[in-house]
Amino acid sequence: MGLGRKLDVPVCDLSLLRGIWEVRVKKHRQRQKKEQERIEKSALPKIDQQWQYRIYCKTLKTQERNLLHQYLERSTATEIQPCTAEQQDPKDQQHQTDPEQNKLILRLDGDRWMNFPKELQWMTYLKEWHVTGTKICRLPDYLALFTQLTVLEIPKNSIAELPPEIGKLTELRDLNVSYNLLSKVPPELGDCENMERLQLAGNHNLSELPFELSNLKQLIHLDIAENKFVSIPISVLRMSGLQLLDLSDNRLTDLPQDMDRLEQLDSLFIHKNKLSYLPQCLTKISTLKMIVVSGDELNCIPTRLCSNPEIKFIRLYDNPTSEERRKKKEEEKKKKEKMKKRWRGLKEEEEEVKKDGREKEFMEAYISSLKDRDTVPYSTTKVSISCLL
Repeated sequence: MGLGRKLDVPVCDLSLLRGIWEVRVKKHRQRQKKEQERIEKSALPKIDQQWQYRIYCKTLKTQERNLLHQYLERSTATEIQPCTAEQQDPKDQQHQTDPEQNKLILRLDGDRWMNFPKELQWMTYLKEWHVTGTKICRLPDYLALFTQLTVLEIPKNSIAELPPEIGKLTELRDLNVSYNLLSKVPPELGDCENMERLQLAGNHNLSELPFELSNLKQLIHLDIAENKFVSIPISVLRMSGLQLLDLSDNRLTDLPQDMDRLEQLDSLFIHKNKLSYLPQCLTKISTLKMIVVSGDELNCIPTRLCSNPEIKFIRLYDNPTSEERRKKKEEEKKKKEKMKKRWRGLKEEEEEVKKDGREKEFMEAYISSLKDRDTVPYSTTKVSISCLL
């Protein structure tokens, strides 16, 4: 090739090529979505489930197999027992009149549980799970099969994440994942549009919520206390039906000026934060009946809030002596945590960080007692109580 020879280079519009590929990618995704919907509606998953059940039964002895059959017929023959009327609270017994309903509730309790029992995958008729205080660290892969599940209570475990499949539980009304090890919430949770109660307190590493949770228009109770929120998530302000919001024990320094978008808000808990003022927009929420704040740093409050007889405005103050003790305890804890990081690793550190929620339960009981009073004290001193059991 000579040095003076010219080359003819074809010139084309790259935007046309990109447009063609975008159309192809879009069609391919649509085909994948249709195929996924076809598989979900087909009988293949049920057939596979039946075969897995038969294979599992082959590994059991005759007596164990008979016990499993009896339990799958909704009896209480095995160790994994549904919640009976004696185990439930008196309030729950008032709402449950059907005795068959008791057999649709699963309860696991105690640190002897390391994993969910294998038999659970064939109990897709269950409507409630109550799993508390175990060493279970993840939800099962077959969670999406429990399409009739309405209550999922899994507090005080070691669960580090919620799987995206939780979005397929469209009948879910109550989700409690408090005092676990969550650091994020999957956006698919926003597909559970019938949810009414969501409790995510005490996960400590949780600092934001996905925007997709704005779809939870039926939500009336949201508890995200004892986490690391520095501001109220945008998705929370779009939950138009919210009646109770608990943001206590976070890192809030101010509240947004458009909080009056929560037009049905009844109770607001924002104590144990670093708030110095309350916005004027709170006075525009006509349904507001109770506000609980920490008064140590609060120096600017709308007059209509603290003088309105229809609103129970409660200010909590730390006792100076208890405050000094708390600082000393925090310093001692930090020293211990550094030593544990060096010698015992991150696993034991996570167990040390995990709380049991005893202080929060005490505060809830105290505040609920104030709701029944005609008047409340202008201010309340927080008291630290320790019990030896």
